[in-house]
Amino acid sequence: MLAALGFTRGVKFVAILGLGALLVGLAWLCLFTVGEGEFAVVTQFGRPVRVESTPGLKLKRPAPFQTVTRFDRRLFALVPSPREFLTLGKQSVVATGVILWRVHDPEKFMQTVFDRVGAESRLGDILFAELGAALGGAPFAAFVSTAPGEYRAEAVLAGMTRQYRELALRDYGIDVVDVRLRRLDFPEQNRASVFARMKSERIRISMQYRSEGEEEGLKIRAAAEKAKSGILGEAYKLSQQVRGEGEARAAKIYAESLTQAPNFYRFVRSIDAMKKTVDKETTMVLPVDSELFQLLRDSRFRFPEH
Repeated sequence: MLAALGFTRGVKFVAILGLGALLVGLAWLCLFTVGEGEFAVVTQFGRPVRVESTPGLKLKRPAPFQTVTRFDRRLFALVPSPREFLTLGKQSVVATGVILWRVHDPEKFMQTVFDRVGAESRLGDILFAELGAALGGAPFAAFVSTAPGEYRAEAVLAGMTRQYRELALRDYGIDVVDVRLRRLDFPEQNRASVFARMKSERIRISMQYRSEGEEEGLKIRAAAEKAKSGILGEAYKLSQQVRGEGEARAAKIYAESLTQAPNFYRFVRSIDAMKKTVDKETTMVLPVDSELFQLLRDSRFRFPEH
């Protein structure tokens, strides 16, 4: 009887363990978790039935009735390989861009591109199609130019990015955050000729600036010479006026002096003339009654006033 009782207990224990294992297996098949940085798409026989976007523990039917496919919801950066394009002026250029994208509609994303590899392949194709249209509809100067009126790369890229974003979101459920032009260059075989043209253009511009500078310099020098001539003429006129006034005043003084003491004035003039004509080696013989001899002999001698 004790053996039968022990056997019954063993069977119950095994049954409980089996039931527990079955419940754990069902829980593992029916429960799943959604992380913070991912989407979970629940599919039933390959057809999406719902999308779980909030993190936490979720419930589904056991496989193979329902399965879970996960997609990363973080931001991705795609840098496609460069390709060759033609501008509006039939100029060959090599260009590529940078695409920042993320999954926006997981259900459509799964149905169209399925995974990241397929998504980046489609995004690269769309980028080169839109970039080729943008480059083909604008001259090369719109992307590389020093003239403010010609450069409009931002406007062209903004229009391309808007169309690119609408197409990716509508057809593939992808949110394109931004598109940037990463490289715009000439093909290797065309660089030498392009650089030669750029060099000749810069030489032409420098010669034009130099000639304009020389012309402006000539104008400035001519204006300076004209101003100089005017200033010198005015100065000469003023100097002649001052000189005339001085000579008139000197003549007046001479006249007044001549009127007051004509003999002394005549004597002083004679002395000045003698200073200019007689040097230190000259010997003079003066008569006794001469005024100069009397002045040398008697210091109290005075010339007559009249």
